[in-house]
Amino acid sequence: MSGRQELLRGVVHPWHHDHFGHMNVRHYAPFFDDAAYHLWTRLGLGLCEMQARHGVHTVTAEARTRFLRELTAGDLIVIDGAVARIGTRSCAFHLRMLHADSGVLHATCDLVEVFFDPGTRAAAPMPAELRAKLEAGLVADE
Repeated sequence: MSGRQELLRGVVHPWHHDHFGHMNVRHYAPFFDDAAYHLWTRLGLGLCEMQARHGVHTVTAEARTRFLRELTAGDLIVIDGAVARIGTRSCAFHLRMLHADSGVLHATCDLVEVFFDPGTRAAAPMPAELRAKLEAGLVADE
């Protein structure tokens, strides 16, 4: 896998609206969070297997969402994503929420994922095998 991957499709429902008549900011997070889980799988790094084979999983240490254009009920969305950066104990993902029909960019989400040892409850070094898979998904222009 290399480059951007389609991760999730969804629809904006009326219950996502706030009193201004567009999708409230609180509803972007679940879409982006679900997409991030799919990115791990698309990279060949299922979280259950990661913990079983390497004794680590990841936790989100930072999430930054940029809201660019409003969405309203009936809008169809698609989220794509890619690895933007790789560190020694963490990596960063860049996700985009696009209108499925027009391709217009509505929001972005930048995540920092930290490798975590559940036994010590602390950050852990990134296993070499996992680093290699992340490097295969790295997009230079993110």
